[in-house]
Amino acid sequence: MIPSAGRMLNRYKSSRRVMHIESGKKKKKSIENESVPNDRIIEKYCALAIEKGVTDAKLVIPSSVETAAWVRWKCRFGCPVYGQGHCCPPDTPTPEETRKFLDSYQRAILFHLQVPQSPVREERKELGKTFRKLHRMLVKMEGELFKEGFYKAFLFLAGPCRMCKECGKVSGEPCLLMGTARPAMEACGIDVFQTARNNDYYINPLHDKTETQNTYCLMMVD
Repeated sequence: MIPSAGRMLNRYKSSRRVMHIESGKKKKKSIENESVPNDRIIEKYCALAIEKGVTDAKLVIPSSVETAAWVRWKCRFGCPVYGQGHCCPPDTPTPEETRKFLDSYQRAILFHLQVPQSPVREERKELGKTFRKLHRMLVKMEGELFKEGFYKAFLFLAGPCRMCKECGKVSGEPCLLMGTARPAMEACGIDVFQTARNNDYYINPLHDKTETQNTYCLMMVD
């Protein structure tokens, strides 16, 4: 007996559903398998950052990165260089925009930098040079991650941008180093204190300028 057109259509639809389910399972398994080597690549970069002078680095999840409205208020009312840099508020994303940005990622690297302070001016200058060197290394790492296939890689630095001696914004000039200039976590509304603590890192306000400063940078990876 020749099956009716309706029965043949139902069989076709049923077979398509089975194929779709099996395809979905394979796709999910493929994504899960891919995450393991990706984590290993990220861990390799964590080790490389430590080798190049960062105190510590670890793979973190973006949901552990806190954003809060009060952070930019502290920039606006209290920071002596507010509004004097292209990578500072009010030219940076709001906490709400930053939250949406963070939530579009699955993985990130949190870098811990311990910066010993000194009352001696010349020593402070040398420490500043070291800090700038570490920042440039992390910016370069962003590019290396991009080449590894992490095309969404993006870096948040710590504190005001130090790429130029004086930001062009002061004289009304555009940024001269758009390729390497990156905003600080706090400039985009990230609560650095809570983010560090969420990931088992130490951070507390300093009592005086001679104490070691614990600073943090964040690399969004995916």
